[in-house]
Formats: sequence, C-alpha cells, structure tokens
Amino acid sequence: MARTTSRPPEDLAEKIIDIDVSEEMRGSFLEYAYSVIYQRALPDARDGMKPVQRRILYQMNEMGLRPDRGHVKCARVVGEVMGRLHPHGDSAIYDALVRLSQPFAMRVPLVDGHGNFGSLGGDDAPAAMRYTEARLDSAAELLVSSIDEDVVDFKPNYDGQETEPEVLPAAFPNLLVNGASGIAVGMATNMAPHNLGEVIAAARHLIANPDATLEELTEFVPGPDLPTGGTIMGLDGVRDAYRKGRGTFKTRATVSIEKVSARRTGLVITELPYSVGPEKVVSRIKELVQSKKLQGISDLKDLTDRNQGLRLVIELKNGFNPEAVLEELYRLTPMEESFGINNVALVDGQPQTLGLRELLQVYVDHRLNVVRRRSEYRRKKRRERLHLVDGLLMALLDIDRVIALIREADDTAAAREALMGAYDMSEIQARYILDTPLRRLTRFDRLELETERDRLNQEIDDLTSILESDKKLRRVVSKELNEVSKKYATPRRTRLRESDGAARAAVIPLEMADQPCHVVFGVDGHIARTKGAALPRPHEGLRVPHDAIHVSVPTTSRSDVGLVTDLGRMIRVPVVELPELPEPSAEEEQERPPLASGLDVGEFVQLEEGESVVTVVSMDAHGPGFVVGTRGGVVKRVSPDYPPNKDDFEIITLKDDDRVIGATQLSTGEEDLAFVTSEAQLLRFSAGTVRPQGRPATGVAGVRLAEDAHVLWFGAVPSPGDSVVVTVSGDSTALAGTQAGSAKVTPFEAYPTKGRATGGVRCHRYLKGEDTLLFAWVGRSPARASRADGKPVRLPDPSERRDGSGEALPRAITTVGTGQTDSGITAPDKGA
Repeated sequence: MARTTSRPPEDLAEKIIDIDVSEEMRGSFLEYAYSVIYQRALPDARDGMKPVQRRILYQMNEMGLRPDRGHVKCARVVGEVMGRLHPHGDSAIYDALVRLSQPFAMRVPLVDGHGNFGSLGGDDAPAAMRYTEARLDSAAELLVSSIDEDVVDFKPNYDGQETEPEVLPAAFPNLLVNGASGIAVGMATNMAPHNLGEVIAAARHLIANPDATLEELTEFVPGPDLPTGGTIMGLDGVRDAYRKGRGTFKTRATVSIEKVSARRTGLVITELPYSVGPEKVVSRIKELVQSKKLQGISDLKDLTDRNQGLRLVIELKNGFNPEAVLEELYRLTPMEESFGINNVALVDGQPQTLGLRELLQVYVDHRLNVVRRRSEYRRKKRRERLHLVDGLLMALLDIDRVIALIREADDTAAAREALMGAYDMSEIQARYILDTPLRRLTRFDRLELETERDRLNQEIDDLTSILESDKKLRRVVSKELNEVSKKYATPRRTRLRESDGAARAAVIPLEMADQPCHVVFGVDGHIARTKGAALPRPHEGLRVPHDAIHVSVPTTSRSDVGLVTDLGRMIRVPVVELPELPEPSAEEEQERPPLASGLDVGEFVQLEEGESVVTVVSMDAHGPGFVVGTRGGVVKRVSPDYPPNKDDFEIITLKDDDRVIGATQLSTGEEDLAFVTSEAQLLRFSAGTVRPQGRPATGVAGVRLAEDAHVLWFGAVPSPGDSVVVTVSGDSTALAGTQAGSAKVTPFEAYPTKGRATGGVRCHRYLKGEDTLLFAWVGRSPARASRADGKPVRLPDPSERRDGSGEALPRAITTVGTGQTDSGITAPDKGA
C-alpha cells in the first residue's frame, strides 16, 4: 500500500524561527548557572543561609514549631516547604533539614530532631522522613526573631501566591558560626564553623571600632572551631583564609596513649577531623594492616556509644613506639585531613570571596539595618497606639456629651461625623471610640490610659533617639549580641597548634630499640623490667613494701625470658611486653625507691589451677642453662635447647605430687648448689656434679629426705664466701609467717661440701616446743628480714655453729633478702 504524506499547514510554517545554536546554549546555560548560584548552592553573607535552609526555618516558624511546642513529622515540614516555597523535590529539602539538626555538622544546631538523623561522616544514612520528627531549636529562633516587624524585605514565592523573606534577621553571625558548603556552576564555597562566643566578640569589637584591622579581629577569632573537635595543625592557611578568603589547614584526630589491657598499650581516638566518620577510619586501617603497609597494630575496636561518645581503641603490638605508630596513622589514614577554606557568599546578589573582616562587616551592616527597621516599625506602631489613646482620653473628659452625640446620631457614620465635628478627632480616633465598649470608659480605665500614654511617649522618645544616633544604634546591636553570647556560647572544642608536627614525626623510630635492661621478679609474684641496665635495689618492693625482689635477670628489651612454674613448665614471655619501672625522682630516691609498679605474673601467662611461677630465667641458648630443685629432693640441670617455635614447654617430668621448689640461672656451671629441708638438713654440692639433661628428663637425686620431710629451699650460691644461711624453726602445726619462731644466721662457708644424693648436715637445732624448720633462705650477706606489713625484723648476729639453736624472733617474718646492690642475681625468698 502506498504511503502518503501530508504537508503542514501554511500558518505553521510561518512560526518556525531560525536561531543560532551557540547563542541558545549560551543563554540557556547562563540561566541555569544563575539559578544554581542564587537559588541553591551559595549562602547569603548576611544570614549564612542557602534558599532551602532559609525556607525551612521560615516555614517551621510559620507552622509554630518552636522549642516549647511538640515535635512533628519531618514529612509534614518537607511537604509544607515544598508546597509553599521550594518546588525542587523533597529529597533536597529533607537533606538540608537533616544537616541543620546534626550536632557533628553544625557548631550550633538549628533544628531539634527526634529519631535517626544520620551519623558522623555519613557512615549511616538518616531514617526516612516519615519516621523522624523535628522542631526549631532555641538558637534558630534568634535567626527568625522579629521577622514580622518589617525588618527584612519579602518577595513572591515561585507561583506568586505567597511571599517569603529575602533574608532572615539573623541575631548572630550564622555564616561564620556554622559554616557552609556548596558547589555551584563555575564556583564553590566551603566555609569552616567557628566558635559563637569568639565570633560575637569580634563582631562587637567591629561595631565599637568600625576601623578595626584584621589583626585586631583575629585576636578574638584565632581559628575555626569544628563541631567534632580535633586539632588544627598549622595556622598559616587559616591566616590566608582570614586575609584573602582562601586557605588550607590540616585537622588531626584527638588521640591518647593508654593502657588498654594488662599487656598492651593502645591508641584511643576520641575526636576525628571534621566530616570524617569512624567507619571510614576503621576500614582504612584494616586495609593498611592487611596489605602490610602499616605495622604495629594487633587489634582495633569501635567502642562508640551514646554515653561516652566516639571511642576507637587501637591495640598496639609490644615493641612498637606508640608515637611513631600514631604518626603513621596520621600520614596514611583520614585521622589527618585537609580542609580547604573558600569563603564564597552572596553580597548584594553577587558572589564574592570574603575574608574575615569582610564577612563580619557584611553581617554588622545587616544587623544594623535590621535593628533600624525594627525600631522604625516599633515607633510607628507606638505612635498609632498613642493616637488612639489620645482619642479615648479626649472622649473621657466629656463622656456625657460623647454619649449624647452617639445617641442622637441616626447611624454609625453620622455618629462618627458628629464626634469629628464636635472634637478635634481624626476618623481613626472616632471609629475606635465607637468600637470601644462603654465599660472601658470608666475612671479606672482613664488612669490606665494615662499611664499607657506616658509609657508610649517614653518608648517613642527612646526609639527616636536610637534612630537619630548611630552610636546608640550600634550600642543596641552590640548589647543584643552580648546577650546571645551569654546564653549560647560554649567552650572551644578545637585546639590550635602553630606547628604541623612534621619535624617531630621524622625523628621517632617505629620500633623500640633493643636496650639493655633487667627483668625483676618479686616474691609476691609481680614482674616488671627496668628502663636501663642499672640494677634495682634487691630489697625494694614491686607493688607492696614487703614484696622484695626474688630475682633480677639481665637481658635486653627485645629478648625473651622464661617463667619457670612449680609444675615443671617454662613459659616464654617477650621482655618488651612487661611493664617498665619508673625512674625515681630525687625526692623519691631519698625517701624510698619507687618501684611501685609491675603487674602480677598471672596477667602475662595462662596458669593452671594451683600453679604458680617459681622464678624467671634467661633464655640465652649459649649459656650453661639453669638448675631446678623439687620439693621431693630431685635436682636437674636443664640444657638451654629451648624450642624456638613454642611459647610453653616442659622442662622436667615430675613424679607423683612433686613440685618445683626452686630454680636458678647458672653463670659458669660450677656454682655451689644447696638444698635446705624441713628436717633442718642442708646439703651443699657442686653444680658440676649434675650433668645436663634434655627437657623431658626427670632429673637425678639431689638430697636424701627422711620420711615426711620435704625441701624448703633450693638454689645456686654463686659467692659462698659472702653468703649466709637463714633458718627459722617452729611448731609443725603452724604455717610459716604466722608464728615468730626462732631464727639463726650462719655463714654458708660453715657447711662442708657433700656428695649429691646424700642427706647433708644439720643446720638448725630445735628449741623446746619446736619440731620442724618453717623457713630457710641462702643468699649474700647481709640478710634483711621483714614482716607482712613491710616493716623490718631484726635477725640474730651470724653464728659459726651450724647445728646450733636459734634466737626467738620478736615478729613472724615473711621475707628475707640480701642488702647487696652490686649483684646480678639476688635470692630473697618468703616462707615456705
């Protein structure tokens, strides 16, 4: 079938207009750009509001959603704003409403919201507007106050059926206080929030001193005050922005170095840079750790909640310098962010880049104009009221004739004309008298009217003086700003630092150096490490006064030490994980060395029920090893062939219910060893008679025990000529440390060397009522004893009679230690 075409009518062809495409594109684009710049993206420098924000606050005020009223659904607010003032879609309106309510986005929030309004950094989106509720915050009332007093100009809305304000009265400098951000066509704005009290102080200074310089104003406003706190590193960019309107500065998170567990140090983040959320930081740190670009982090926890606010805990591996790891976090993660200030705002309808002084000047001029127009409006209203009051008073002076004139009149118009003819009244006064009830025309009301007349005259005079004096006008504006500051100003949240800290970061090593130190183990089970190679005093306490040092092991901060338990296990512990003892001050050194540090050894190792740590030994694979002695009299010399891939291994196989009673590091392998038993026998023999054995071995016979006897003390005696033996006897029904008993101190050289696996020689003779040895200790002289509360107990003078009886003690002792300070190994002990 043939296809036919019809020609257009002749009149249609005449309406086709040829245009230049480039000119049409240019014109359309300029119109679009104009709309974006003036109707969406850029704030007005006077009130700091974009059109959508201004319309939200104005409409909420018109709806009566003030702080003393209840909240309403945000969907209702969005609908009212969209239907009356802002026909650009509900999502744009709701996004602006949400931002006005976020305390982490606004330094002074303007909307009081109920519900989920999002989270810091946009990690969590706000709930839908059908769920959330809102009303004006009290600070927002300052922006719309006196808007019904002809203080600003109004313009038609988008359809010409209603009007909206061109600008809000703005009782505080909102643009500087809350900042702004937006992207227009060919330009953008990004303004940092500031402290309300500081900005108002600068504005008041400019009001009082119109010729104030920028340097004077920056004394009041030293820098931005971000809602999320943090630290601004370097102020050169801030000064550039205050001078030229553009500048860049860096913000850092607020981080503290804390003890996050018994064994770990951590970084605790409590404040993040502006617009950075915790999830962004957490994900970036995990990414860097997994890719091996960031070292020293063992765990990361987000403990943020409503009660304590933001709290990110970064647990560090031992051996890494917390300051250096923190500097790496600043360098590689959003914990340090740059903020580019671009102070672009509309001034007289034109986008301009403004410095601090220009921003304050535009606001001050606007506020002066608002107060001037408000004063004119109020004076006008009071003059109108005074005119009516004068008419009423005129009628009251001749009330009878006024009533007669009204009664004689045929209608209201005739009565009005009669009153105007009989008295010097205006039409407004006559109409008001006719509308006033007779009950108000009494003598009492006359007194009220006279009082009101005097008050109105006074207020009119005051308003007139303000309008006729620029000085008084400025004083009023300054006073009102001061009242706002007193009510709404809060302390500064953001700290300012002149330096950016880059030089310091370059000199901090990431890992701690391998420094010589000592690991000290107290008789009460507390362990720590010294800061340097200097030896601690042997009779100092780690946690409590009577907690003397049991052993001090020389090592380095990045080595390992072994904890020997009474079940025959050795547990490897990195030295760097141990708490470091503080260095004493001069005053503390005179009073008492401050070794009040260290932690219970159970914080570092997993012990079985009833298991305890006996001593600490070095894990140097090139040394002669160490010896252990058991409660049942077994001795074993352990070869230093420690498995490198195990942190927990057996060093002796114990029989039956036997337990390790002592263990000592050997320095030469030829030291004297000693057993002291509960039956008051001491056996001395050479370590050279004990051959080294592998870890699973059960050891060899050390001392022969009588029936029901057991070993009280075992150890090595590296300096026999300088050592003494302390023994305390008592009743076998009592425990060591609970009865005083009788003590004896004997030179160790008084005991002869015997063969291994023999019974030794007698070292203490019992007094009447005594049948056992309660306590024994062998170590370098002089020996020092103390009781449970840390107070010293005097020991008897050394006696050459090794089998002699002891002297009665005034108090029960719990600890004996050496007073020597130049020994690498000390051997205090407490009662068995």
